[in-house]
Amino acid sequence: MPHKVGVILSGCGFKDGAEVHESVCTLLALDRMGVETICMAPNIEQAVVVNHLTGEKTREKRNVLVESARIARGKIKDIKDVKAAQLDALILPGGYGAALNLSDFAGKGAKAHVNDEVARLVREVHKAGKPICAICIAPAVIARVLGEEHPLLTIGNDEGTAEALEACGARHETCGVRDFVVDKQRKIVSTPAYMLGPSVAHVAEGIEKAVRETVALI
Repeated sequence: MPHKVGVILSGCGFKDGAEVHESVCTLLALDRMGVETICMAPNIEQAVVVNHLTGEKTREKRNVLVESARIARGKIKDIKDVKAAQLDALILPGGYGAALNLSDFAGKGAKAHVNDEVARLVREVHKAGKPICAICIAPAVIARVLGEEHPLLTIGNDEGTAEALEACGARHETCGVRDFVVDKQRKIVSTPAYMLGPSVAHVAEGIEKAVRETVALI
């Protein structure tokens, strides 16, 4: 039986949802390894909607699960219906959706609230001793949920964001875009991706390495 890895999406588009390149690179890396993916997202309204052509916020309303379905090609679950027992590992691609929809880290930093269902599943998977991978800004979600365990994480080299993660209880390690950081004791993997960029080729290399390490920890 192939491994089953959950992928939590946060919308569609890096300014207000899941980063599309990071999400696709994650799904591609998993598929190349013969891993079955279970995409999911919270069934909630987006915190904001951004016109990705102009970069400006709009008054439009969008649903995180509905928008995430674009990336998952319609094959996606409401995260409330997913349990740790169904998964062998969990991956959170980045994009501002992780800091706007999965949590409100973008506005509240170390005092952020993580969506209840996202926090539940992260805790369930971690408690079961299964690996978790967080990409780009998504380590902020892990820091907020599991901060009391002082997980080792990276968001690259942005000092302000690193300080916010550390204020949550995490330990931060500077890392290049083509590499990843692994907390082997806690089975948590992270990679900077578009926190650093500069191109999809660089991002894809780091994500593939991080995904392979995550699956190896199963």
